[in-house]
Amino acid sequence: MSHLQLSVNIEALKLVNKLCTDAVKFGVSVKEAKSGATIIDAGIEAKGGFLAGEIITEICLGGLGEATLFHAKYGDVELPSISVFTDNPAIATLGSQFAGWKIKVGGYSAIGSGPARALSLKPKSIYETIEYRDKADKAVLVLETSKGPPEEAIEYISNLCGVKPKNLFLILVPTPSIVGFTQVSGRIVETGIHKLTTLGFNPKIIRYAHGYAPIMPVHPDYAEAMGRVNDAIMYGGVTCCHVEFDGSDETLKDLAEKAVSSASEQHGRPFIEIFKESSFDFYKVDPKLFAPAILTINNIRTGRAFKAGRLNVSMLKESVEE
Repeated sequence: MSHLQLSVNIEALKLVNKLCTDAVKFGVSVKEAKSGATIIDAGIEAKGGFLAGEIITEICLGGLGEATLFHAKYGDVELPSISVFTDNPAIATLGSQFAGWKIKVGGYSAIGSGPARALSLKPKSIYETIEYRDKADKAVLVLETSKGPPEEAIEYISNLCGVKPKNLFLILVPTPSIVGFTQVSGRIVETGIHKLTTLGFNPKIIRYAHGYAPIMPVHPDYAEAMGRVNDAIMYGGVTCCHVEFDGSDETLKDLAEKAVSSASEQHGRPFIEIFKESSFDFYKVDPKLFAPAILTINNIRTGRAFKAGRLNVSMLKESVEE
């Protein structure tokens, strides 16, 4: 199947239908907005849970990836974890999952991720890089938010996606929730690929990718929750990319070393401390920090693989015990 034939919205909609059909099992609630849009609450007032987090991770990947829950031991810390595999890495992660749509309408704000971004082209530079856009007449968007969207926000989103409100599906996920923690850890592969892309690597030559990360204990406070979900990625997250690279393998070795969280001078401290010092502004945090703890790059042209970084169990423990 060529990239031109792939529709992340149509693929994700298959999973959305499953989520809605089995709403009780997944602990979500489904309602129709006045405009006709479908609103799926996955943790604001609804119960949510690990299973909802797992399928929402796959929805964020545009139906082009598989997420699986498992249990792992990180040193002497035992944590639930999530693994992700995709055979369409650039489209699934950068073209869909990346939380790159900052939505602000009136007094309402949320972070949008998932397939609808490939219709609104938010941000446009990513879609120019991966040379992809979707043309579906239905849109699926995951909103990281603690509030349901007002009608003006629904209208804004549907207009930018070029779809009718009745063909818009919005999934609401608050960060301080089981679903929130699960789907953020499920971004481990996207984090690694985005990091490589910011370093100048062409994401289109990444043929396959997989990874896993721990799911930390949920904290009800937003700032503390943000601290824990970021600690999970940068101290416990593992990403592997299989690439077709014609250049020098030494370039890949150097790239791997620059694309892990330990490349940042702020590495080795709880994210909540760094976040507070940055006045809770992500743009003031060293961007080198937003990376997996371990990254492996396998050049399938030469068979060589380069691994960089390390798990930081002591930081995971400190984050859990805060």
